[in-house]
Amino acid sequence: MKKCYKHLGTISVFFVSVLLISNVASSKIVDLGWFTFDGGTLLFPLSYIFGDILTEVYGYKNSRKIIWLGFFSALMMSLVFIVVGKLPPASGWNNQAAYDAILGLTPRIVLASLLAYSAGEFSNSYILAKMKIWTKGKWLWTRTIGSTLVGELIDSSIFIIFAFFGVFSNSLLLTLIISNYLFKTGVEILFTPITYKVIAFLKMREEEDYYDTDTNFNPFSLK
Repeated sequence: MKKCYKHLGTISVFFVSVLLISNVASSKIVDLGWFTFDGGTLLFPLSYIFGDILTEVYGYKNSRKIIWLGFFSALMMSLVFIVVGKLPPASGWNNQAAYDAILGLTPRIVLASLLAYSAGEFSNSYILAKMKIWTKGKWLWTRTIGSTLVGELIDSSIFIIFAFFGVFSNSLLLTLIISNYLFKTGVEILFTPITYKVIAFLKMREEEDYYDTDTNFNPFSLK
């Protein structure tokens, strides 16, 4: 009999919401002292924190479903923005240029975002699940931070290179990758005490602490 979880749906909604909001906010490049990055970076690290929580408590199989849910939600959002942007504006509505600047996503940006998201999130979930087995469930911080160090590097590098290569100078591309990576991993480290508390709460309430000892880690598996 399939186990019914009390809070899996709530965590999933937060995970997907963070992803979608981050994608829209990424249309602006911000400069905060030492860091130069897209606006979505302010919120996007939370998606990795939620990803860690999902895999640590509910296992890779459940996390895989939520990652794909986020993927198709982001794809649908992007397609709707593109289609609406191509429709003729109503008479008297003079904000087409503003819409195109913020929400007029190009296919290249959409592809870069989806590739980066899926590669980063699946890497993060896989590494955390494997490290949990290797450490026998000890030293939670090593897998939440360790998996994020890899996942965020893959995510940031793929998105920046695929989205902006040839648009920005190579030096700016490198700056964006480094700034994104340092900021995102820094947020993960700072949030570690909160992550510990949320995971402990969920494990107690759900009566679950999943180990992926017999899991098929193929991201495209339906089983």
